[in-house]
Amino acid sequence: MQVGNNKDMEQRAIFLAAVCGQTYAQFTHTDGSFVVPLHYSLCHTIEARSMNSVWEVFGFIIESPEEVIIAFRGTSSTSNWVSNMNASQKNFKYIKEACLTHRGFTDIYASARDGIISVLGSLSPEKALFVTGHSLGGALAALCAVDAAANTHYRFPSLYTYGAPRTGDPDFAKAAAKYVPHSFRIANPFDLVTYVPPSIYKLPKRSKKYYYTHNQTRYPLSFQNGAVPLNHMIGSYYAALAKLQPEFAELLRVTNPGLCPIIEVKPAQTRTTMAE
Repeated sequence: MQVGNNKDMEQRAIFLAAVCGQTYAQFTHTDGSFVVPLHYSLCHTIEARSMNSVWEVFGFIIESPEEVIIAFRGTSSTSNWVSNMNASQKNFKYIKEACLTHRGFTDIYASARDGIISVLGSLSPEKALFVTGHSLGGALAALCAVDAAANTHYRFPSLYTYGAPRTGDPDFAKAAAKYVPHSFRIANPFDLVTYVPPSIYKLPKRSKKYYYTHNQTRYPLSFQNGAVPLNHMIGSYYAALAKLQPEFAELLRVTNPGLCPIIEVKPAQTRTTMAE
């Protein structure tokens, strides 16, 4: 499933959406267990300091004979969690370009960075690297993909995000496009998280403004499930993507029991399209 034509991209998006779903299973299960896809093995459990300054499991690194996948957990909630994070900005110090990124997202990523970079250094440089995440995890994935491209032997990672918020300023978006040209930002226009932080953000009672823009390239995936949380959940993204390639999604489900998210959505409530 290499990035190539639109069919290959859709299949990769379906597969990585299922992988993202397992980051929530890993977090929910007290023993940290989750379904590892067929032919993959677990290399590393990502632990990071959360917005509440608590160390939590935030995802994993898995590998197969051909590739490495870094997957970050986010949240299935609506945009309310963003208001509890520090949306001011700080220098993204891992690349030479001067740019600013969301302080809260960057602090979480920074707390996990040493472990991630160390593991990547121990893996074969001949393998393809895919970085993925949903919601907050999509922002962490964007930071990680740029960092990996600049500072590891994986110079050409591919990035797939789902329902991700804005991550940094226009300079970061420009740098990200250079470091990670194979970038796919899958976003439901009815998903509120994709609109935060606002493009111009100002802290209460302060005059300083911060500017945010999304990373490219955006792939709209339009669906409405009748409730705000359902328009954001990774299971909803997976269900909408699966409709684009039902035979592939069914094969993925059969060959990887328990991997794919399950969500009940009435057909009349969902309209799915995906285009550049």
